[in-house]
Amino acid sequence: MNKKIAILRGINVGGKRKILMADLKALCQNLGWANVVTYIQSGNLIFDSKKQNPELEQTLEKAISYNYGFDVPVIIRNANELQTSIGRNSFFDKDADITQLHLTFLKENPTSENVEKTKTYNFEPDRFEIVEKDVFICCAGKYHQSKLTNNFFEKKLKVGATTRNWKTVLKLQELSK
Repeated sequence: MNKKIAILRGINVGGKRKILMADLKALCQNLGWANVVTYIQSGNLIFDSKKQNPELEQTLEKAISYNYGFDVPVIIRNANELQTSIGRNSFFDKDADITQLHLTFLKENPTSENVEKTKTYNFEPDRFEIVEKDVFICCAGKYHQSKLTNNFFEKKLKVGATTRNWKTVLKLQELSK
C-alpha cells in the first residue's frame, strides 16, 4: 500500500459545504481506502491505497457530490511527493517564521506560459514561487489579507488549487510516515 494525502478544497468554511470528518472518514473507508485518518476540519485525509492519484481524486469527488449534493475539488499527493514539496520550499529554513508560510497545491502542472505570466505579478511584501504543482507563499501579514489566494492562482495558472498553512503541511507529512 502507498500512503496518500488528500486535500479537499472549501469544506467546512464559514458553515458552508459542511462535512463531518467522521463521515468523510467513513465515506473513504466505504470506497475501500485503508488506514484512513483525518486531520482538522478543513478536509485533510491520510490513507493507504495502491490506486493512482487522478483515479482516487475523481472517485472521492464523485462520492462527495453523490452523498452531499455539492462539488468539492480534491487534490491527492503521495507521501514522497509531499516530502519533495517540503524540500523545495525556498522560504523554509531554520530561521523561517512558519506562521508566514503556506503551500498552494495545484491539481496539475500549469503551462510554462501561464507560470511565466503569473510570475510577473508583484504583491510585495508577500512573495511566491511556483515549482511544478506547488506554489510556495510567504506572507508578511495574515494569509487572509494577502492577494495570493487560491482564486488568484487558479485564474492565472488555469488549474485547480487549494492552500494549507505550513504547520498543517508539516503535520500531514508527519501523519503520512
